[in-house]
Amino acid sequence: MTFSPTLVLLLFLSALLGAFIATLLLRHRQRALTQEREQLRETLAAREAELPAVRERLAALERESLALRERNENLSAHAARLEERLRAEERLTQEKQALLEDARAKLADAFKALSADALKSSNESFLKLAQESLARFQQGAQADLEARQKAIEQITQPIRERLEKFDGKLDELEKNRIGAYRALSQQVSDLLQVHLPQLHQETRSLVQALRQPQARGRWGELQLKRVVEMAGMLEHCDFEEQVSQTTEDGRLRPDLIVHLPGNRRIVVDAKTPVAAYLQAVEAQTDEARNAALIQHARQVREHITALAKKNYFEQFDPTPEFVVLFVPGEAFFSAALAHDPGLIEYGAENRVIPASPTTLIALLKAVAYGWRQEALAQNAAQIAALGKELYERIAKLAEHWANVGEKLDKAVAAYNQSVGALETRVLPAARRFRELRAAGDGKDIPTLEPLTQDTRALTAPEWSGPGDAQNPAV
Repeated sequence: MTFSPTLVLLLFLSALLGAFIATLLLRHRQRALTQEREQLRETLAAREAELPAVRERLAALERESLALRERNENLSAHAARLEERLRAEERLTQEKQALLEDARAKLADAFKALSADALKSSNESFLKLAQESLARFQQGAQADLEARQKAIEQITQPIRERLEKFDGKLDELEKNRIGAYRALSQQVSDLLQVHLPQLHQETRSLVQALRQPQARGRWGELQLKRVVEMAGMLEHCDFEEQVSQTTEDGRLRPDLIVHLPGNRRIVVDAKTPVAAYLQAVEAQTDEARNAALIQHARQVREHITALAKKNYFEQFDPTPEFVVLFVPGEAFFSAALAHDPGLIEYGAENRVIPASPTTLIALLKAVAYGWRQEALAQNAAQIAALGKELYERIAKLAEHWANVGEKLDKAVAAYNQSVGALETRVLPAARRFRELRAAGDGKDIPTLEPLTQDTRALTAPEWSGPGDAQNPAV
């Protein structure tokens, strides 16, 4: 392979150019390194120049550190000594405090003893006059007070007895009320559980006997009496053996008279129209049964008319409120009402009230309740009388208390008067002993203050005062 002279020349020139450029770069790098070396030398020289000062500063710091360490040790030791001293001071302070408290207590006891002796010696002579003056008024007030106390005891003793009697009345009323409610509950229970089933059983068993008029009448009277017993009204009811009236038409003997509160009364007449009813029970056909029941209702209406014509309202004084037609059987009464619904209205128009055992029991129960209310009203009247008497006695007691207050006011006024005389006439002369140094080491005579507390006046509206013309409380 051969190269042309031109190519060789170019290669040579390129090599020379590269060498020249490299030489320039090396020289530039050398100059930079030389400058850097000079700067490092200058810096090193400056540091070497500063080294003695740094060494000297380091030595000074070491010396200062050593001094600080020694000072710290000294301060720690001093602090330990101060703490020990502080603890000792605290113990000493506590001991001093204990001694001070003990001394203070002893001094207080001694001061109390000395002050008591001094006060006693100085006050006895100066208060003697006031005590003597006050004693005279106290003796009079004490005698009056004892008399008032005896009078008050004489007044309060009957009041106490009345209050006990009042409480006894209230307890008795409460017991009677509870007993009445219990008796009512028991009677209702007996009525539901015993008497009504027994009544129905006896009604069925006596059907045959009731066919005879005399037996029917006697049975009606017995049923009436049993109803009265079940209602608990025997005390306020009179039967035919006890009450009767004779008129132009003959002798009127109602089966029962029921007494009402306020001297009023109710006449009860027992009727037993069961003949037609028994025929209805034995009837084989509905037509016959219905006809018999209509006849039964007609018989009941006739009994109402007959009772209205007996003029019970004109024969008894006071006039009865109304007449009760007692039908001794629920079935009899309900059957009559079923076939004659106007029976009750008809009876009311004639002042005759038809009643079955149930309705009569309810009526008698209502009357019994009215009697209980009457008893309560009478007891309430007694309680009102007791309350009025109690009120009057309390008002009298208030009057006595007001008199006691007036006496106490007079005693206070006398005390204030004696204190004024002592302050203006006796104590000024006594204080001159101290000015003349004749009182020794005694204390100053204390100032006596008058009493300013008044007794509380009675301001209740019931109290009009002993000086008034009238006292509404008495």
